[in-house]
Amino acid sequence: MLPSIPRNKQQLRQQCRQQRDALDADFRQQASQTICVHIREWGIFKDADTIQAYLPMRSEVDLTPLLEGFPNKTWVIPRILPEGRMVFQPYDPERLVRHPFGMLEPAPDLPMVAPGSIDLALVPGLAFDRHGWRLGYGGGFFDRFLSQFRGVSLGVTFDALWLDSLPHDTHDIPMKYVATETGLIVIGRN
Repeated sequence: MLPSIPRNKQQLRQQCRQQRDALDADFRQQASQTICVHIREWGIFKDADTIQAYLPMRSEVDLTPLLEGFPNKTWVIPRILPEGRMVFQPYDPERLVRHPFGMLEPAPDLPMVAPGSIDLALVPGLAFDRHGWRLGYGGGFFDRFLSQFRGVSLGVTFDALWLDSLPHDTHDIPMKYVATETGLIVIGRN
């Protein structure tokens, strides 16, 4: 009997986290900078006014060079509320607090930004596949956001975690684009 999709995903999360953590820290830093170059040269990024990014947790791709290098953009980052909802607030490096999950997020008193005002979402994940499916951490925060998001979504990961295929559920939302250190990939649909 085949394991269920949730069980497959849990096993894959552990494997992908270990694989990402095993990447050399210098390599991750250089690859993150290269990914930022690919994104900043992308026409959709250049045209976007309000961009949702994230601050790296553990060994995730670090997009901080984009946030610091383009102060003319309106940057928003997620904050997880105690009841499990994800909201977006302005990025202010002087007003960050540490969430119990370990990532930095906006101070609670910063204003919330409506998801409808976001042009481009830079979405983290443990892995992505060639069909645009994303393997997240299992909380469903980004899937709930992406199910109502009408802008452009770009998955961000290291090439080592760009896989042929991933299991997915009906509630999972595929990416339209994925960026790795190798380049920016357009996900084709037939």
